[in-house]
Amino acid sequence: MALPTAAEAASVAELLAAATDREPILDAAGKSGARLERVRIDGVPHVVKYVDLDSDWTMRTAGCLVPAALQLWRRGVLACLPDCIDQPIVGVAASERGAALLMRDVGDMLVPVCDDPIDLPTHRQFLAHMAAVHAAFWDAGPECDVVPTTHRYLDLSPWLAEAEAESGGDDLVPRLVGQGWPLLEQVAPTAAAIVTPLAWDPGPLVLALAETPQTFVHGNWKLDNLGVNPDGRTVLLDWEIPGRSPALADLAWYLAINCRRLPESKEATIAAYRDALAAAGVDTEPWWDRQLALCLLGGLVQFGWEKAFGGYDEELAWWEARAVEGVAVLASR
Repeated sequence: MALPTAAEAASVAELLAAATDREPILDAAGKSGARLERVRIDGVPHVVKYVDLDSDWTMRTAGCLVPAALQLWRRGVLACLPDCIDQPIVGVAASERGAALLMRDVGDMLVPVCDDPIDLPTHRQFLAHMAAVHAAFWDAGPECDVVPTTHRYLDLSPWLAEAEAESGGDDLVPRLVGQGWPLLEQVAPTAAAIVTPLAWDPGPLVLALAETPQTFVHGNWKLDNLGVNPDGRTVLLDWEIPGRSPALADLAWYLAINCRRLPESKEATIAAYRDALAAAGVDTEPWWDRQLALCLLGGLVQFGWEKAFGGYDEELAWWEARAVEGVAVLASR
């Protein structure tokens, strides 16, 4: 796929030369450690996100010496997103240890941060537009290789907790990851026996998934990163762990991280996504069952630590059952 190249500012100073009314955002919902600043350019509100290896644990665990969003900008991938996606980055500049990302301020379009389920039409729109992204990049090539699939499955692994603790990091999520994996062994030993070894070494899962169709994935379809533009497009933020991977890895992440706010069952959500992908022209029949089983197993590889904090409830039981199914598919490889 030939992608258009996108110009970038020569420096952060150049990127923000016209910025006024600069003030830090102290109440940001993000948990990556990145610093945010609100600015105005020609009177229009913008947000600057500063990502660098020293402050952003997601960048470190993804293994990105060059921030993923900067790579996508340089390669023209962001410019090739389908029209239904509103990604708000309008300018970038490299820094010594990372990058500054200049974005339109879309805060008033984002899904409210709360515990209530989102409405069904919005949920279905997110699924349809996720499918549209996947269909647009189906059989993606090396231009979409940014964060490797292996790194994505290590993103919330025990390795993260150990590495961040040893480096003196004190960010909340790595600390919770470190607490959650041992807890999973206590509350769900069957699930832990399946997914904890894969959390330490996802190699077998990654190799099996590589035998199924690949596309370009965003990597973090959590509701905090999503919104609805008044023109009907889906706002999609935080391009921190994108790359070439199975489409259903995005779906599994969506199911796992947004579980308490889904307006319909996981089974109905999966069916709605499959219908949307088929409507976008992708034949799902040859590969669907295998990739789904493996990606749902992968969902618990990524979020077993988080599910443990709720005890052995209906949510964890559902994922444990999917892990049992998935590991059987993995063993049949």
